[in-house]
Amino acid sequence: MADQYDVVIIGGGIHGTGVAQAAACYGYSVLLLEQTALAAGTSSRSSKLIHGGLRYLEGLDFGLVHESLTEREILLKIAPDLVKLQAFHIPVYPQTSRRPLLIRTGLTLYALLGGLDRASRFKKIARSQWHDLDGLDTHKLQAVFRYFDAQTNDADLTRAVMQSAIEHGALLNCPAEFIKATIGEQGVDIHYRENAVEKSCTASVMVNAGGPWVNDIAQHISPKPAAVDIDLVQGAHLILEGSLTAGCYYMEAPQDHRTVFLLPWGKQSMLGTTENVYRGDPARVHVLAEEESYLLEVMARYFPLRPQQVTEKFAGLRVLPASNNSAFKRSRETHLPVDDRQKPRSVAIFGGKLTGYRATAEKVMKILQRTLPDRKQRAKTAELPLRPV
Repeated sequence: MADQYDVVIIGGGIHGTGVAQAAACYGYSVLLLEQTALAAGTSSRSSKLIHGGLRYLEGLDFGLVHESLTEREILLKIAPDLVKLQAFHIPVYPQTSRRPLLIRTGLTLYALLGGLDRASRFKKIARSQWHDLDGLDTHKLQAVFRYFDAQTNDADLTRAVMQSAIEHGALLNCPAEFIKATIGEQGVDIHYRENAVEKSCTASVMVNAGGPWVNDIAQHISPKPAAVDIDLVQGAHLILEGSLTAGCYYMEAPQDHRTVFLLPWGKQSMLGTTENVYRGDPARVHVLAEEESYLLEVMARYFPLRPQQVTEKFAGLRVLPASNNSAFKRSRETHLPVDDRQKPRSVAIFGGKLTGYRATAEKVMKILQRTLPDRKQRAKTAELPLRPV
């Protein structure tokens, strides 16, 4: 007889583990299937930021920014060993398109949406302190603004969330390759391969948290879910020699006015990211030569004396709505399509931000509880401590 679960999740990235934790905390039996390793895909290849998305204000995404800032504050409280507040610096030069008044207005709105909490402070840095900014080019520098956001190790955070899920009753099968699922009136029949052996289980509901593979997984679900038109957008990152002492830098790329971050990363620094539509196998994504050149050109403009020796490079994939617009201008809202609005048996996660994984998991559970039986809640994810594994 096949094993039975309330919730089966496909994909062990930050969103899959987030749903596993939330479902377990709501008292449900949970199985998560991951084909390679936790955080093996995008959830170990992000910009490592827990942030509200200051630049999303340009797209008037006030709801997304407010939610993200709320989640940032929660994570700072429940995961102090994993999520750290960092100073971010925005330098302004004559050619910078976002002028000081616009930046100050944006930072004020950012603080208001964050509830004016401790992480919402910002200021204009005095000229006498510019020499402390890690070698930032001061030639023709007009102003530097400092505000605060947070940074994490995304893979460590994903593993910590899964460990919390396990502590509350969830099961993890890894490596376990999803084969197919059949949705029926009574639930979902799921087949997967573990240690070269095909196995099966049943679930009241299933969650497709495949990240860049979300549409590939959907192809093996019957009845086949409605197609969602997406683009996979590649983001490249470079690890460079040399540490940073003053914090992080929010730079406007002179080539196209996109945002590029320079971030502390242990005894080194991290530079990213790019936004190029990717058409290949998600497992084969890698940093392109033109992306590396683009990022190093930005670096040289702002930090001409810092080393540009690349010690490591990696690329991740964002799931964004298909569009003719540049990736930089597209919405970062998460989409959660279901097979049946009244009694969903299957929900898929399209998009989503690292910062908002917990809020996304709560939304998924609100959808699934239309189908799932009532259970006694064991804990609240907004209050559960997360610790390094």
